[in-house]
Amino acid sequence: QVQLVESGGGLVQTGGSLRLSCVASGRTFSGYGLGWFRQAPGKEREFVAAISRSGANTNYADSVKGRFTISRDNAKNTVYLQMNSLKPGDTAVYYCAATISGLDSPYRRRNLYDYWGQGTQVTVSS
Repeated sequence: QVQLVESGGGLVQTGGSLRLSCVASGRTFSGYGLGWFRQAPGKEREFVAAISRSGANTNYADSVKGRFTISRDNAKNTVYLQMNSLKPGDTAVYYCAATISGLDSPYRRRNLYDYWGQGTQVTVSS
């Protein structure tokens, strides 16, 4: 079993930055791929970014490419999402997810993830 706890959300103005963190406990952290998803009110949960087990490969949604950066620190059992140039459209609850898939790939598909955190709210004001 893996437990994921997100932090770092909050209220920020358009153009501002936030860094989300997700600490994992349970299985060996380096053994799973990690992703960030978000869900705005009335919308489905959508892919934001993912990083492979090794950290060598990343993948981003087109809407955040060039503004967001995903990274991981295996020594701290933590995955990060650095969010820059935030827009009101980025407002959502952000979720961290982990997959125990055997491939070293950054997965975009929500149904490939096995464990989820409780989420952290990000609000971008105009």
